[in-house]
Amino acid sequence: MKITLLRSLLLVGAFICFGWAQAQEVSGTVSDANGPLPGASVVEKGTTNGTQTDFDGNFTINVGENATLVISYVGFSTTEIAVNGQTNIVVTLAEDAQALEEVIIIGYGTTTVKDATGSVSSVTSKDFNQGVISSPEQLIQGKTSGVQISQSSGEPGAGIALRIRGTGSVRGNNSPLFVIDGVPVSNESVSASGADVGAGTSGSKNPLNFLNPSDIESMSILKDASATAIYGSRGANGVVVITTKSGKGGGTDGQWGFSSTLNISKAADRYDLLTTQEFIAAGGANLGGATDWQDFLFRTSASTDNNLSYSRNYGSGNIRATFGYSKQFGIIENTDLERVTGRINWNQRFFDDKLKVGVQTTISRINDHAPFISRTSGSTGDLLAAAYYSNPTRNANANSSAAPDRNPANLLAYYDDNTHTDRFLGNISFDYSFTDELSAKLNLGVDTSESTRGQVVGPQILAFDNGAENNGKSAVSNLDTQNNLMEITVNYKKQFENSNLDLLVGYSFQDFNRSGQNILGQGYGSSDLNRIVSSTEQTYDATQNLASNYQGYGIGTFQDDTAAGDQFRTLGLFPNINQNTESLPNIPIDAFSVDTFDNTDELQSFFGRMNYTLYDKYLFTATFRADGSSKFGSNNQYGYFPSAAFAWKLNQEDFINEEVFSTLKLRLSWGITGNQDGLGYGNFVNRTRWKQLGIDAGSLLSEPATSEVAFANPDLKWEETAQYGFGIDFGFGNDRFTANIDVYRKETTDILLNLPAVQPATSPFVFQNVDGTIVNQGIELGLDYDIIASENLNWNANFNISYNENELTDYNGPNIQAGNLYGQGLSGSTSQVLTDGKPLYTYNLRLVDENYNVDANPTILDKSGLPKIISGLSTSVNYKNWDASLFFSGQFGFYVYNNTANALFASPQIGNRNNLKSVVDNGIILSATNPSTFFLEKGDFVRLQTASISYNVPLSGAGMFKSMRLSAIGQNLFLITDYSGLDPEVSTSDIPANGLPSAAIDYLSYPRPRTFSFGLNVTF
Repeated sequence: MKITLLRSLLLVGAFICFGWAQAQEVSGTVSDANGPLPGASVVEKGTTNGTQTDFDGNFTINVGENATLVISYVGFSTTEIAVNGQTNIVVTLAEDAQALEEVIIIGYGTTTVKDATGSVSSVTSKDFNQGVISSPEQLIQGKTSGVQISQSSGEPGAGIALRIRGTGSVRGNNSPLFVIDGVPVSNESVSASGADVGAGTSGSKNPLNFLNPSDIESMSILKDASATAIYGSRGANGVVVITTKSGKGGGTDGQWGFSSTLNISKAADRYDLLTTQEFIAAGGANLGGATDWQDFLFRTSASTDNNLSYSRNYGSGNIRATFGYSKQFGIIENTDLERVTGRINWNQRFFDDKLKVGVQTTISRINDHAPFISRTSGSTGDLLAAAYYSNPTRNANANSSAAPDRNPANLLAYYDDNTHTDRFLGNISFDYSFTDELSAKLNLGVDTSESTRGQVVGPQILAFDNGAENNGKSAVSNLDTQNNLMEITVNYKKQFENSNLDLLVGYSFQDFNRSGQNILGQGYGSSDLNRIVSSTEQTYDATQNLASNYQGYGIGTFQDDTAAGDQFRTLGLFPNINQNTESLPNIPIDAFSVDTFDNTDELQSFFGRMNYTLYDKYLFTATFRADGSSKFGSNNQYGYFPSAAFAWKLNQEDFINEEVFSTLKLRLSWGITGNQDGLGYGNFVNRTRWKQLGIDAGSLLSEPATSEVAFANPDLKWEETAQYGFGIDFGFGNDRFTANIDVYRKETTDILLNLPAVQPATSPFVFQNVDGTIVNQGIELGLDYDIIASENLNWNANFNISYNENELTDYNGPNIQAGNLYGQGLSGSTSQVLTDGKPLYTYNLRLVDENYNVDANPTILDKSGLPKIISGLSTSVNYKNWDASLFFSGQFGFYVYNNTANALFASPQIGNRNNLKSVVDNGIILSATNPSTFFLEKGDFVRLQTASISYNVPLSGAGMFKSMRLSAIGQNLFLITDYSGLDPEVSTSDIPANGLPSAAIDYLSYPRPRTFSFGLNVTF
């Protein structure tokens, strides 16, 4: 018995000694080229035994004697290290560019290309478009299928139209939702819009101009409802998620970066007008001078863009700070855009990595200087029109009259327009991990801006309306916006033996406030433009507090009581509509009026998402969001937006040869998203407000009057878009060649529209949900191929193309005219129509026969301003330290109405106005200047958008700089098109009285420049 017990004890001891001999403790450090990598995964191969590196990249793990460690980190190549008795292991991971591209930022989280169930595209900074970039959208133009990006003109900071899978709303601007570092931002302009100072209005700038493009790390485009439904009522037009750069790549010692670019721009094209001699020979009036007015107006401009950054990864966190300054001069005199930006991104981990705090902040100042360019400037036109039609025998004298026309020199000298916009966008997030499976996140954000626009015409102005001549006129517009965000999300992740579950639930509250003043003044004792504007601002400062509880006020002589002389009247809404006369202040302006506004909308949301993966090849996604908006009445205040998607990784199946297909995935998706864009404030209740007091040619203030701005409609509800999609992703040769094909159908119902009200009514229109369906259906194709992949030479090509068909169906409402035209003889004319069975922006024009006779009545055509096909082709070559790239973009299957030719060049008569050589030579005389198909042209084009070449200067490493890169870039190098105007890529969004935007109407568009840039980029 004793012997048996002794044997047993010896056997147990042997096992223990054997275990000690087979197990050991291993320590080490994991780094990248810049320093330690906290949070890297260290796992004993073939087991679940693992750990993560700490703040300083250190780890400790107990493993078997013959173990192999598998070390991985997102964005880096996985490394395997055999222990072989080592007790201390130091590993440096190499960046894996392909792995970085695999990660996609989506709504409230991330995924990878291979695990995405929805249609999502991501463009990282290395693939961004280069050159002069005023707004982030330009970075991804032509980079992904199904996304149309068009800048409205060549003016610095001009508005950009971005459409994802077609145009799905009749009234809204159809822009996607932009989410910047987790903060959804409004797509309404934050720049003061300006007013009519006597010759038409001009549009606002792009609301995303405040972002410095060099701060952006990636942009993800969420296309289908499966990807966008998590944003519910704001995802109908797609979602663009913008992520800015962090300091994780800065290393423990920190890294500075500096870039500077010099940009030289000139007009890419000009009109071929008659020269002075040709004008005289054609019978034009000879005034004895000689001026090429396009030379006078256009210039070769030099601009600069400079950026300084500092990044540091200090183990428990990282920080990145940047400062940017750019000054972009336009190719027309008195045009420039100055942008000053600062950004700080900070990430920090606390409590053994359980709490992660992230802070992203940006502050900017945009100074925009614009000349007199307006789409609504009437028969005599704006600065561009005056330059095109002006008599070339007239000298460029700013004080000479060209009545009844306008003198371009006069418009340049005595008109000024400056906008200053300060904006702050910031958010702070707290992400706490209760366990390895359960975490919660609080995200607080604020987006606030202050904008002032001052427009002024001096008393020396000529051929201006409403008393500007000899009086001077000024408009000051102030706009303050604030968007506050609070979001709480809870995330549960559970890994089972053969599956993974990822659950997300959340709550979001966001409010949007817009307030400001529109100020008009007329009659000044000074001719100094700066003094006129400052006098207007000072008068407002001195009078705004002289009365209380008002919507607006006027100071001067009123049309309804001229005998009373000057008065100070305030116009109020509370407790009832009221008008009061106050004590008259002493002001240095003959007539002065102020209109104020202060509107707040709120959005409250509950949402959830489930991702379930089975056997790493069957992927399921379901989302649901409930949105409540203050833009709707209690009957339909909430909208409900579900979605579902399924993906099947076929390449994981045994019956698929992985040596043939490195990727093969099928995707199915369905979902409903909503839209309230274009609805405006408070259009579900009956509202009355005072009209702004106008000032006539005699400096008299208009008689105060109220107007109904909205009618009660408690049943007003969301537009809804149901989308169905099917996609295939496939790749060959370890994804050296990849492709994706998507087929989709979008159906938008409950269309929000202004329709004629039942008369008699105080307003001709009322907001309603109209029966009808806007259908967008199409197919997308994307291809990417590494043609050559070697140590010294790499050549890649990327091509995407998409086809979209748009149609309004089942619509029983009235045909609504749209597409307002401008110019002599065109006042009140339209060119487009909303009608059943046709695409949006369908043309409705008079036909012209072979003898150039114009029909008396218009015909609805099978032609639209929407392109059916959009495409992009880019290719890049890297050879040792050199790299070069080309990028082409194209749009096909759409038509442009040449309103400029219709207004200025319709007939060959030569008198005091110039004309095109081709018009004079052809001698075609139309029976009228009415809108007709004579001026409707195909807009198809292919553009060489960008060509670049760069050189990475070899450095020894012992000097001041760690890296140096030199580059030369050309933009808009050539355009292939049959369009007779300057450029067919035009985008207009003027909203006339019937409430419909327009598109593809070319009227005095600011010409696009051709730009050459020379850049320097260094790190130190």
